[in-house]
Amino acid sequence: MAVRRLHTLKYGDLFGVFDQNGNILSGPGIADGLYYLDTRHLSSLSLSINGTQPILLSATLRENNATLSCDLTNSDIQIDGKTLDHDLLHLRRTVFLREQTSYERLQVRNYDVIARTVVIELSFKADFADLFEARGTKRLRHGTLRAPTVSDDTVLIAYDGLDNRLRTTRLRFGPKPDRLTATSARFTLTLQPGQRQLIHIETACDPTDTPERPVSEAYLVAMVEARRSLRHASSRAAGIASSNEIFNEAIRRCICDIYMLLTDKPDGPYPYAGVPWYSTAFGRDALITAMQTLWLDPAIARGVLGYLARHQAETEDPVADAEPGKILHEVRHGEMAELGEVPFRHYYGSVDSTPLFVMLAGEYLDRTGDVSMIARLWPNIERAIEWIDKYGDRDADGFVEYGRRNENGLVNQGWKDSFDSIFHADGTLAEGPIALCEVQGYVYAAKRAAAMIGRRLGHAVFAERMDEEAEALRAAFNTAFWVEELGTYAIALDGKKRPCKVRSSNAGQLLMSGIVPHDRAARIVAGLMSRTFFTGWGIRTIPAGEARYNPMAYHNGSVWPHDNALIAIGMARYGFKDEAARVFTGLFDASLYADLRRLPELFCGFARQRGEGPVRYPVACSPQAWAAATIPSLIQSTLGLRFDPATATVHFERPQLPAFLDELTLFNLEIAGGRATVHLQRLGTEVALNVIERHGPIKVQLTS
Repeated sequence: MAVRRLHTLKYGDLFGVFDQNGNILSGPGIADGLYYLDTRHLSSLSLSINGTQPILLSATLRENNATLSCDLTNSDIQIDGKTLDHDLLHLRRTVFLREQTSYERLQVRNYDVIARTVVIELSFKADFADLFEARGTKRLRHGTLRAPTVSDDTVLIAYDGLDNRLRTTRLRFGPKPDRLTATSARFTLTLQPGQRQLIHIETACDPTDTPERPVSEAYLVAMVEARRSLRHASSRAAGIASSNEIFNEAIRRCICDIYMLLTDKPDGPYPYAGVPWYSTAFGRDALITAMQTLWLDPAIARGVLGYLARHQAETEDPVADAEPGKILHEVRHGEMAELGEVPFRHYYGSVDSTPLFVMLAGEYLDRTGDVSMIARLWPNIERAIEWIDKYGDRDADGFVEYGRRNENGLVNQGWKDSFDSIFHADGTLAEGPIALCEVQGYVYAAKRAAAMIGRRLGHAVFAERMDEEAEALRAAFNTAFWVEELGTYAIALDGKKRPCKVRSSNAGQLLMSGIVPHDRAARIVAGLMSRTFFTGWGIRTIPAGEARYNPMAYHNGSVWPHDNALIAIGMARYGFKDEAARVFTGLFDASLYADLRRLPELFCGFARQRGEGPVRYPVACSPQAWAAATIPSLIQSTLGLRFDPATATVHFERPQLPAFLDELTLFNLEIAGGRATVHLQRLGTEVALNVIERHGPIKVQLTS
């Protein structure tokens, strides 16, 4: 059986999952559809020619992710007792999303030497399934589908949800179909030799307007607006180009994916975690993505901080795992979330989002010097620190632990949130409350950041307390978590304060925080780059030899690009640039084998084999925000790139270019109102730097 290839499109809170023919199929195990705010507004859309399925020629997702184009042709078709030979009709489907609407144009062209009359039929259905139900969660009760309303060119389908919300799908067609029912539109086309005809389909989710333009005109206007908005958003980012054309393809894909995943909120752009199933606001994912892209586009971090501050928990709510000051984990808008059938309406079940929020606030201030923004966030920062000390540290031992308060919530609440991801050396699952090693690093970095922010805002006493608490945590952590015989830190302490003596990539993320003494950092890095950890493509989450190691497991042996990027930040921080460059090279090489040069959420952790690519993880999300931000983050790490807004200086500290890059140009690096374009060239083991353009008061400094 041929493998169905799926293509995803996203715009704001709308996303679509289409197959290679541009169809939306329905059936057991199929979750295609057009989804808006976690509800499937179109569950089926299928094209036929005289009752037969067309043949796929190719399907292409535009580089900027704006449109999906599918080229199709006819099979042998019987028309009025005569045969229309295959490959005489060309059909081109072009689909894109804008606001709450999917737009499609179908172009049909006759390449026969005689006129042909064909029947094009589009069948459709809207089941209004909740996203979790579409993915397999069983429901005992549903709302009510209203009888569809059909006019000359429009079908309106509506659903009364159990949450007392009316959800609607409006399909419009142009030209008017020859026959339009509640489930299909039929067009009879007579095409002269070489002639083409167009059919437009518009699918609006929860529309509030009355259409003013014909469907064909609305299509053109929306396409111009969609492309313009993408160009405008991505124009904020620094540009990246190199001497390696394949790398240029990969980095363009990264940037396009990042900006496709951004959704405009009142606070600014917010990166949704990934398409299709994580196309919503996640706290941890957005915070890490914002850190990875902070050098590239600080507006992303600004939007993330503003949104998460606005949704910071104010009261205790065990159902939502919420406590005052805690930062959001996930938001869902579907019927099941509204009814409490899943706990994710406003869900706070992540132990690391809160310290990561404070970390990002500090890094944003370091990058931009935007004191006014941070001053507005100061009450949120104080509440986040209070949560860390009061609620995060459940037993007052100085470490932050987690344990779900809702039996339907997440068992594990770090970034490795699989049920089996935290375990002891013999494979026994750890029982909570669990203190993850990397979370203690995040808390250490958060308190250092809070101290820095406090000083900038005139809160000297608070700042001094934060520094003292950070130093106390550093000492206690290095005593309780270090496992000398392993040469690394335990992945966690369980509820009885027993260390889980398991080597893991979690310990690699500690390097990013600065909590690790320099002598131990060298041992951690050596372990991470050993053959048990490093596959040649990247660093495994769990190395070969551990009890639950499985290169096909979600968190117990796979390779996650974002995890590697965070580890590389730490490697660079401690001076291990060669190792960071090796990680960069492995992940770039992996992208060569990925569809569209797009690094997925994760891939299997099998060792690299000559002439073969990495083994795919079958249900990896792609695109994924922090995976898309991985290569930009690795660029910053290997170049030692940092910004000093006080002196309007861009620093390159002992920059290194990996072997696959001889030259790299960074366009429009922005700091304190100035911009510079910088060219870097590898000369043996050194990197030469040349400022090729400068605007405003900006300096560029190279430290060898």
